[in-house]
Amino acid sequence: MTTDPLKMVLTKENLATIFPKDRSNQFFEALFGDADEGSYDIELAYREHKGNTLIMELRLHERPNRCLACNLTQGLPQVFSRHPVINVQGIVKDIETLLRGSYRCTSWSLGYTEQQNRSLHIIPLKIVVEKN
Repeated sequence: MTTDPLKMVLTKENLATIFPKDRSNQFFEALFGDADEGSYDIELAYREHKGNTLIMELRLHERPNRCLACNLTQGLPQVFSRHPVINVQGIVKDIETLLRGSYRCTSWSLGYTEQQNRSLHIIPLKIVVEKN
């Protein structure tokens, strides 16, 4: 059995330091002027490492008594890619730092929103990595 060394570093705890829970509220505060207007919480998670691509996930968890409709989340990859509070470029830089020089992150892109179920949507963050 092969152990994925990236999975061992990109733990839920380490990723929560890169993308803390309160960033969702900061995002909705910037977007709507009120964090309580947000319909989901955002979590950064590890998906897999295949070849030279590291795939992370921006998980959108529906908030209680809110609606996480796909028509609200389909355009988010474009919004997230440019929004300074989400700061995808900063996330990628922090992931590279977390990898402690074993990999270099050379580029990134956000994939299309994937609906896992009614209360969970995922935006894949694809990072091209090169082993140092």
